[in-house]
Amino acid sequence: MADPAFSLRFRDDEPHEEPAVTLDAFLDQADASAVRLEAGEDARLLIPHLARVQLVEIAFPRFRDGRGYSAARILREAGYAGELRAEGDVLVDQLLFMRRCGFDSFAPAAPIDPEVAERLLNIYPYVYQPATDDAVPVWKLRHG
Repeated sequence: MADPAFSLRFRDDEPHEEPAVTLDAFLDQADASAVRLEAGEDARLLIPHLARVQLVEIAFPRFRDGRGYSAARILREAGYAGELRAEGDVLVDQLLFMRRCGFDSFAPAAPIDPEVAERLLNIYPYVYQPATDDAVPVWKLRHG
């Protein structure tokens, strides 16, 4: 079930003051607070710097490229609490799964109807596996 406090945000809703820099540039700049991870880049390199990161933008060059899901989960499980944005070929039917992996902001290449997105984020009342969100798997609800 989607978090009731979650609000679907798009890039233009709350512009980040500092543009996201590449991972290499971020690691070289002690004052950067926004970073962009391209597909295949190692999110674990950010773990020592999570305290200063305000935005991590993860690129989805194609909808079928799932490496961004892993990067999001790695960062959330490491304790990252800042904005995690999925950018690029983000499709409406992926939003629920992206949310469960820790994304809280989306910058899709093609427009997404916010009403459709909210409906799809709430389509399933139960989940089957643990993730980075607070949803309790249905088997745990049944069997404690």
